[in-house]
Amino acid sequence: DVQLQASGGGLVQAGGSLRLSCAVSGFTSDDYAVGWFRQAPGKEREEVSCISVGDGRRYYGDSVSGRATISSDNAKKTVYLQIDSLKPEDTAVYFCAADRYFPTCVRGLVSSWGQGTLVTVSS
Repeated sequence: DVQLQASGGGLVQAGGSLRLSCAVSGFTSDDYAVGWFRQAPGKEREEVSCISVGDGRRYYGDSVSGRATISSDNAKKTVYLQIDSLKPEDTAVYFCAADRYFPTCVRGLVSSWGQGTLVTVSS
């Protein structure tokens, strides 16, 4: 079974940076994609970013484009999401999720989800 463990959330001041981590297990090769999604109170889930672990393809949602960097450490089977210049509207529960296919991740149709980690950005 694929399992994902997100961590790194917390309280950050606006303008600061945060790095989230997603530990992935259950895939037998690096041929998979990991995405970060977020959901703010009262709002629909939003896709933040996806990475194809095997070949490095990346996708960023409009809300974080230019402020976020997604990366992977294949040896540690961990995917990171750093968001700089944080804004109060970045406050949300952030989830990591995985799928065999990068296009599926980009469309938000991932098959395996981890638990969320709360990010709160104070103004």
